[in-house]
Amino acid sequence: MERDKIYSRMAKLCSAREYCRSEIARKIEALKGEDAIDTNAIISQLCKDKYIDENRYAAFFARDKSALAGWGEQKIRYALAAKGIEREVIDAALEQIDTVKAQAKMESVLAAKLRTLKGERQEVFARLVKFGAGRGYSYNQIKAFYDNTGRG
Repeated sequence: MERDKIYSRMAKLCSAREYCRSEIARKIEALKGEDAIDTNAIISQLCKDKYIDENRYAAFFARDKSALAGWGEQKIRYALAAKGIEREVIDAALEQIDTVKAQAKMESVLAAKLRTLKGERQEVFARLVKFGAGRGYSYNQIKAFYDNTGRG
């Protein structure tokens, strides 16, 4: 496939939703096949034309995962780092999360899980910590929630 066709296809994708550089790089590599097309040049042009913006992508990703998926800060941080997003960009994106809504979502997610857990108090707490840590919440956040439920 020609460079201009790949650029046009990627610009169209980026117009429809947010993508980061690494996601677009994978798509370009899949499209170009054996052709000697410079992936970095296409990505640079997409960034220059504002189709790709790592700051915008990271902020959207962090807000979306926090509000809709109920992810904690650590899980969001690791997911963005795995996509090749720089630490400063991740930090800025995490600052844009609405902490009140994130706290409410965390409590909702943990409360739903807590209702399903049966057993001794320590076993229930250990399983809640394991679940919460998998969602990206810190031990202190989980413990504070558990203590406030009257079970702690």
